[in-house]
Amino acid sequence: MAQDGFQIVRTKPRGLRSGDTVGIVAPASNISRELLEKGCEALRRLGYVPVYLDSIVEQDLYFAGTAERRARELEEMFTREEVKGIICARGGYGANYLLSKLDPGKIVAHPKIFVGYSDLTTLETCFTDSAGFVTFHGPMVTKDFALDDGVDLVSWNAAVGGVAAWEIGSGSDSGMEGLIDGESEGTIYGGCLTLLLASLGTPHEIRTAGTILFMEDLNTKPYQVDRMLMQLKLAGKFKGVRGIVFGQMLGCVQTADQGYALQQVVSRIVGDLGVPVAYGLRSGHVTRKNITLPIGVRGSLSVNGKDAKLKILEAATIS
Repeated sequence: MAQDGFQIVRTKPRGLRSGDTVGIVAPASNISRELLEKGCEALRRLGYVPVYLDSIVEQDLYFAGTAERRARELEEMFTREEVKGIICARGGYGANYLLSKLDPGKIVAHPKIFVGYSDLTTLETCFTDSAGFVTFHGPMVTKDFALDDGVDLVSWNAAVGGVAAWEIGSGSDSGMEGLIDGESEGTIYGGCLTLLLASLGTPHEIRTAGTILFMEDLNTKPYQVDRMLMQLKLAGKFKGVRGIVFGQMLGCVQTADQGYALQQVVSRIVGDLGVPVAYGLRSGHVTRKNITLPIGVRGSLSVNGKDAKLKILEAATIS
């Protein structure tokens, strides 16, 4: 990887085309075969050829089989020549078990589109930081592709299809609105807040300097969000951050009549950083139309009042 200031130049995977084979993996929690088939059918309608191992529906406690099975499955999808992209079936919990079991050579030598969110944040940030290639925070097979309105196809096609420059804005049905004014450029980075925090103190600790940091979560009470953000702040992970975008933060309430908004909570913590902050981007844990966000490419964030624009300044894939 070459580095220019805070901007790291990462390897871009080949973009997806109609007719391409996509590998489906379950690196974390166990999955439903019914939802797997529904999601695969949606992928077929989009022109892809989904493939998966028979062992994908195995169960070991709450995992999709043993850590060894999940690691070998992921390695195989990276090394199989006909597989042009990898989409996770679901998150849940368990991807952290794979960090010590994967053969780095098999991953680094075969950069491919890798898509997921939630628990898969662990693998995405690892692949982006250590393997050095662009990954994608976006829809999963049994969670989003299996739903009629689960995938935002505009951002999907732009992200995995190699569109050179595109924008997510307040007026584009993204759910995003401005929180703290400002303009900045940086590397788009991040994922599920709980998993970003869980990396601290490990060999795979997140690298946030120079980034437009995206953070989202699910069913986390405001004081828990407060605590996690404060820990990141005290750990120095907001130093050098160029901008912050929060996700939809679905279900992140204490009570229905709590008398305050989560926006107030996060503004109190990040409001003194001197960077633009937006809130509500519908990527990851969402109610509908999951937006695909490339991780590891240059972007810009502009916030003026309620208006917010996140621009992806370069293609996330190559031809």
